[in-house]
Amino acid sequence: MFESIRRARLQREGLSCGKTRRKHQEGDLFDELRTHPGASVGVYVLFFIGLAVVMQIGRSVGGAAFATTILDWLGVSALGLALVVHQRVALRGELEENTMLLLTLGTMLVHLGLATLALHYTRGTLGFLPVMAMPHYFAPLVLSVILGRKIGLLGAIYATLFGALTFSGIIDPVMYVSASALLGVLVVVFTNRVRKRNRLFSAGLFTGAAAALFSLMLHGAAGALATASLGAVLGIPFVIGVLTGMVVGGFLPVLEQIFGVTTDVTWLELADLNHPLMRRLSIEAPGTYHHSLVVANLAEAAAEAIGASATMCRVCSYFHDIGKLSKPEYFVENMDPSANPHEDLTARMSALVIIAHVKDGVDLAIKHNLNCRIIDVIEQHHGTSLAWYFYRQALDQKAEMIRLVEQQKAKEDDVPQVSEEVFRYPGPRPQFKESAIISLADAVESASRTLDKPNASRIETMVDEIVQARMLDGQLDECDLTIAELARVKASFCKTLLSMMHGRIKYQKLTDPPTSAISREEPKAALITESSSEAREPHTTTSMKIVEASFAGPDAQATVKKRTSRRKSPPAAA
Repeated sequence: MFESIRRARLQREGLSCGKTRRKHQEGDLFDELRTHPGASVGVYVLFFIGLAVVMQIGRSVGGAAFATTILDWLGVSALGLALVVHQRVALRGELEENTMLLLTLGTMLVHLGLATLALHYTRGTLGFLPVMAMPHYFAPLVLSVILGRKIGLLGAIYATLFGALTFSGIIDPVMYVSASALLGVLVVVFTNRVRKRNRLFSAGLFTGAAAALFSLMLHGAAGALATASLGAVLGIPFVIGVLTGMVVGGFLPVLEQIFGVTTDVTWLELADLNHPLMRRLSIEAPGTYHHSLVVANLAEAAAEAIGASATMCRVCSYFHDIGKLSKPEYFVENMDPSANPHEDLTARMSALVIIAHVKDGVDLAIKHNLNCRIIDVIEQHHGTSLAWYFYRQALDQKAEMIRLVEQQKAKEDDVPQVSEEVFRYPGPRPQFKESAIISLADAVESASRTLDKPNASRIETMVDEIVQARMLDGQLDECDLTIAELARVKASFCKTLLSMMHGRIKYQKLTDPPTSAISREEPKAALITESSSEAREPHTTTSMKIVEASFAGPDAQATVKKRTSRRKSPPAAA
């Protein structure tokens, strides 16, 4: 309330436009609960309560003879403790956030609930159809696509074990564990690098075919094919697999929205360059648009090299500089060479204009409902780095004013106060690998434009200097990039830049006079003479040595030239 009154007063005095900048933070309470240990305990408690309910319902399907006993509860408790220890020891990083933990455990509960429902409708059928009619693929498929294959395997293992305890005595536990483990692992294998929604349908199709084959083998080995229908033996497992793939593909966007996660499928959908912001960028700030495309190529290749999310890096790189749409002419890539708007501004004001593109970008991203990860990258791609050019310019202006004061040509009050904090970006620093990669790619691409006659050594030196400066400034302290990963990122940058900035062959112009027959014969004669003089060295020729020296550096080239000229010179007189 008091903030609203203050803004209204400033607006009346003409000191405010009355607008407030958008913010995307959920709030301190939500951020605290996201990783708080107490919230993790609450998630586990909810999971065990839900597991008890599902277990009671599952046992009720078999009738009063299959009521739960103290041994059943003891077995579930032991297995639950094993799940907690497994998650806290082996998968602590992957399930650090409580929302991801809730998604994992909740998916396993839904998996068991669907299995109970399938058992209810197939109870009393012949053979192993009650086992093969269960959706053994659901939890592994969902978790593998959303959270990765490690979590998918976790879901396959513990959904199988909890299911065996839930349906103990009602169905054959050995056959249930065999079918559930086999099909759960297979669906994780089939969901490698899912980038299109039809891959989910394909995963369900292939797993359903494998389930049908396994069902045929089970009934054949048990001699139950004579009593069971062949169509049901093959058709029910296959249909369950296909339906599971279709259902997961349909509900995937809902799960992403609820739990705040983004899969590669959605990232590829967001990579559409026809987005209104990207179309505006290509028209109003074409230099920034081209810069964003190059940064996307650099970041995607680097992320691929260290196993980070390459599609996320590409999409976030597209939008990382959309804040420049507010004042595109103030940025050098869009600037008219004949009119520099910074000439009319002080260094401090120029820095404020440049730094403001981060907050303007966040404002535009929230207005257009962009993904939260994109907004994070917009905020973090400069970290708290220094706008060095204008900071140096401000120091020079201060030194010049001090000199004028010493010459009594100016007053001491005219000396500006230069604070480094004013020339720093608001941050925060990069918080995750993809954000750090984009931050480095942004700086490397900008600096590569200043290279004169770029070659491998100059590009490598430039990349090393930029990364070293970011590390010394503490810009990489809050992300989880390791030194080994940083080395691979630098190597990827060098490789990509060298391929983009390679030289071209200078073609002869059409207006140049044609080469005479004599001039065409001279190189051939020279080549024959050179070849005959090199015949004494059986393994190489002078031309090959020159080519090799061009890769070895100027010293090697000078050596080859000296040796060549020495062989061509006539022998000295006796």
